[in-house]
Amino acid sequence: MGNKSVFGIVASRPEAESLVTSLQSAGFVSSDISVLFPDKGASRDFAHKEGTKAPEGAVVGTGIGVVAGGVLGLLAGIGTIALPGLGMLIAAGPVMATLGGAAVGGAAGSLVGALVGMGIPEIQAKIYEGKIRDGNILVSVHTDDAARVDAAKKIFESAGAKDVHATTETAVPKSDKGKPASPRM
Repeated sequence: MGNKSVFGIVASRPEAESLVTSLQSAGFVSSDISVLFPDKGASRDFAHKEGTKAPEGAVVGTGIGVVAGGVLGLLAGIGTIALPGLGMLIAAGPVMATLGGAAVGGAAGSLVGALVGMGIPEIQAKIYEGKIRDGNILVSVHTDDAARVDAAKKIFESAGAKDVHATTETAVPKSDKGKPASPRM
């Protein structure tokens, strides 16, 4: 069974913080909540350490503690990442790990490739990339409970999120990783 996720777009940091707070109040844990938005301050608002760089992108500042303060600074795995065509992005939560792998591994070298890898249909991933490019914020929450998906969608909609989309991330069982695919007959 795959991990289920709900994604949505909000227009501002206060809206993102309100949505994150609502998700936490409903019992979603911070480590399952992700945010992704342009780093308009180009990391000048906080100190950062350099990480790995690759031609397709660079992960920077994965150890920073706060993004100009607030609720978003309390999410897990917060840092900045550079992606071609989008510049510096601030990411937190499970999406940071996914994007970090995409940047270093060059998963299509783009945000769209990383989002598709998270189970989002390509057309929706392109919509999200365009919205982020325009300065909006992508918020997502991950859960193993199908009933919680409906609750999360209602929270996103109540918070005024746009382009709310639910998906199932299919996980490859640990015993199958690295094995070649079986031929179909």
